[in-house]
Amino acid sequence: MIRRSSSSPKEKDAAKKAAVLGTQKKRLSPVVVIILVAAALTAVIVVFFLMPQRRQTNLAAGSIQPEITATEISFPRDAFNDGQALFFEYPVGEGRPVRFFILRSSDGVVRAAFDACDVCWPAGKGYYQDGDFMVCRNCGRRFASAQVNVVTGGCNPTALSRTVIGDKLVVKVEDVIKGGQYFALTREG
Repeated sequence: MIRRSSSSPKEKDAAKKAAVLGTQKKRLSPVVVIILVAAALTAVIVVFFLMPQRRQTNLAAGSIQPEITATEISFPRDAFNDGQALFFEYPVGEGRPVRFFILRSSDGVVRAAFDACDVCWPAGKGYYQDGDFMVCRNCGRRFASAQVNVVTGGCNPTALSRTVIGDKLVVKVEDVIKGGQYFALTREG
């Protein structure tokens, strides 16, 4: 009995050529697809639910629009009423931007600090907020919000001078630029 092939010689040649050149369409097995989907979902869960979140706002955009002059950055004081730390970046020359945060602490004082400390700054990880505490992303030490700008040195968030003038919180640009030392040489990691 002779079997006839349903493929034409041209189709057979094209299939051979594709096999040799590796241009055949390859289908992923269902197991591989399931593994890839599970890995993607795991990554999403880790990023959005398990990692401490940082509410970061660039000075030029976001829900808070500070007034920026050559010498001062003014923020609406009531923007910090919810007690949540807001993180900002200030571009300084060609280097990395200087990062800092502002929050109203549990005692009602609006406080500011660099997103770095004297000890862990080389890691370049900064802080995140956990309730009434700022937590170092590098060493895990916790600092009560009411101690920001009060206790300095070591792993405490490095204080950033600020002044309340009427309904504004004012930070001097020169003070922000001084904090550049904590961000210019940070290591990736």
